[in-house]
Amino acid sequence: MREEFYRIKRLPPYIFSEINTLKESLRRDNVDIIDFGMGNPDIDAGKHIVNKLIETAVKTKVHRYSASRGIPGLRRAKAKYYERRFGVSLDPETEIITTLGSKEGLANLASAITAPGDLILVPNPTYPIHAYGFMIAGGTIRHIPSLVKGTFDAEDYLKTLSRAVLHSIPKPIAIVISFPSNPTAQLCDLNFYKELVKFAQKHSIWILSDLAYAEIYFDNNPPPSILEIDGAKDIAVEFTSMSKTFSMAGWRVGFAVGNKYLINALTRIKSYLDYGAFTPVQVAAVEALNGPELYIEQIRNEYRLRRDTLLTSMRRAGWEIPKPQATMFAWAPLPKKFENIGSMEFAKLLMQKASVAVAPGIGFGEYGEGYVRIGLVENEHRIRQAAKSIKKIMNE
Repeated sequence: MREEFYRIKRLPPYIFSEINTLKESLRRDNVDIIDFGMGNPDIDAGKHIVNKLIETAVKTKVHRYSASRGIPGLRRAKAKYYERRFGVSLDPETEIITTLGSKEGLANLASAITAPGDLILVPNPTYPIHAYGFMIAGGTIRHIPSLVKGTFDAEDYLKTLSRAVLHSIPKPIAIVISFPSNPTAQLCDLNFYKELVKFAQKHSIWILSDLAYAEIYFDNNPPPSILEIDGAKDIAVEFTSMSKTFSMAGWRVGFAVGNKYLINALTRIKSYLDYGAFTPVQVAAVEALNGPELYIEQIRNEYRLRRDTLLTSMRRAGWEIPKPQATMFAWAPLPKKFENIGSMEFAKLLMQKASVAVAPGIGFGEYGEGYVRIGLVENEHRIRQAAKSIKKIMNE
């Protein structure tokens, strides 16, 4: 019997497994780990959302199979959200599909549009599914460095894309982008999207935009949607999620919106794979999308408070961390005295010596080396506690 399968062999070792194994070992020894490693929100979903779930779950016939592409009311609510938030008109029947989170949507679209050997341009560092979804589907990845001296440079990025297309055989079929970015928390503006759409149209390349952190921003500068650009729907699809905006990560509700051909391809793939999220969950998601803006603002303010607490506390500990403008993460360069050991060893050191878990930057791609990602998923008290423990290491 063959024990190695083609798609499994194409996947590199899961680099976070070493960190997770160490974390589990320490917890078995009753070590209290302050866990900034995973972007797993600790804030509860709003009571109005939970109450709608309960109210719906006790009704008759809602425990049957749901709709794979999402119940009509949820797709209409998403269309209203895009109109309200971005000024973008979407057809709920042909330009919107509900997914089991944006991660599932990205992976299934990759399977829908990728033939073995197809080339995809993916930022690096980036959220792992952006690359591995296509690798699982049989595609080939060309990594595009997404940072210049720690920040996103739109002009440099577009030049790098141009070189990649010019020197790639076969020609790329798609470009993946993600702003606000996980893990780097970088932003872009509509001018960048305008140039990117023009570039993709010229070269007949699809754009897959991950906008999971659309509502987690801090400086009164709401991140735009690529679909705000004229002609974007001709070549782009955008993924969003209920996970962070409404603190509904475990509910697994996301969306793909935009180009009707890509939405149709994803719809056909999903029709073979799932029956959609539990209907009461989808009804509760409608309640969330149509709910008060104040609720979203409360979640945003909580992350802002944690961000500020993290920066201040770590600065006192001797660790200068750049101020993220969006997302629930900080992208932190290794302290100078630890630069030589690399992000993986530094993350292990923090776990063993300070009982603090962070995500090593190398886990997000080779250009993530020299950084760690810190999730704002612990309260202020725990953040200060972590900083005190880290200060001891810094002073040793």
